[in-house]
Amino acid sequence: MGISRLLASGGVVIWPLLAASVLVVTLILERSWFWWQIHQRQERVVSKFLVEYGQQPKGAIQKLEQQQSLPLVRIFLAALSLERATPDEFKLALESAAQAEIPLLKRFSTVFETVVGLAPLLGLLGTILGLIGALSSVQIGDVGTAQGTEVTAGIGEALVSTALGLVVAMVTLLFANVFQGLYRRQRAAIADYGGRLEIGYRRYYRQFVDRQGR
Repeated sequence: MGISRLLASGGVVIWPLLAASVLVVTLILERSWFWWQIHQRQERVVSKFLVEYGQQPKGAIQKLEQQQSLPLVRIFLAALSLERATPDEFKLALESAAQAEIPLLKRFSTVFETVVGLAPLLGLLGTILGLIGALSSVQIGDVGTAQGTEVTAGIGEALVSTALGLVVAMVTLLFANVFQGLYRRQRAAIADYGGRLEIGYRRYYRQFVDRQGR
């Protein structure tokens, strides 16, 4: 089936389905690049920082400021930017910064959920409209005639919109679940590395208090 025939047989709902497919592909590419960057750089950058922070805190922070495109780095810097914060204040700043990053990590998840739910319904609507158009011209005496054959072909073409809607929904659901899994892993990494930084800061703060008391 050619593209022109596909568009014709899909009816009016084929256009929102095509628009949804283009939108989904664009968002999938954006999210894939986003998570790829995190996978390639974040663990290495953060692990190196935690080691250097225990030795030279100020120098480590200066290097970390050059990697602000990473979510975990922004969380760290939000807490480290506080002047002489107590450990409790530092922990609260970490938690608040982590919450602020959640919308970015879950970006476009609502769009994916909407497409997954709406695409099959649009496809079904297109099929129903196509069936109505195909059956409205059927006469009882047309069964087995050329006219009946054309109606049968029209019914088959009407199912195209349902098939397209299901394909769009399935592809979207697949990638939405992948991104959801990456989001959960990122939340676990934030909790893990955030806890390590908190321990390092408590040691740094204890040394600072000891120097002040002398």
